[in-house]
Amino acid sequence: MKFVTRDTDYALRALIYMAKLNGRMATVEEIAAKGKLPKVFLRRILQKLAGKKMLSSHKGKTGGFGFLLKPADIKVTDVMKIFQGEIDLTNCLLKGKACPNRGICSLRKKIKTISSVVVKELDKITIKSLAG
Repeated sequence: MKFVTRDTDYALRALIYMAKLNGRMATVEEIAAKGKLPKVFLRRILQKLAGKKMLSSHKGKTGGFGFLLKPADIKVTDVMKIFQGEIDLTNCLLKGKACPNRGICSLRKKIKTISSVVVKELDKITIKSLAG
């Protein structure tokens, strides 16, 4: 199980870098260079965040990406949900299919409790707090 996917990781790293710019726009090239991120993935990720109304996107010589939402209002869970869907540590799969014992599994019930605590803690973490 991957807790944080590659796209989520790249998105968080890009947003943290951008939060340190104090409102200045940043280009894909700048973010990729500073964050050591591949431009090809990063462009798609930033466009997706813009499509979700988290970032603005401006073309041209002075263009780039900027925040539509305040970094203090963007939670890690918001970003995770965009790229991974709902956060669920109990995604029990066997050979790519849902486990037939999901409804009666006592371990799954315990993990669901742990999952809710993890999500509550992640909800407290914002891009601003990660940017320092």
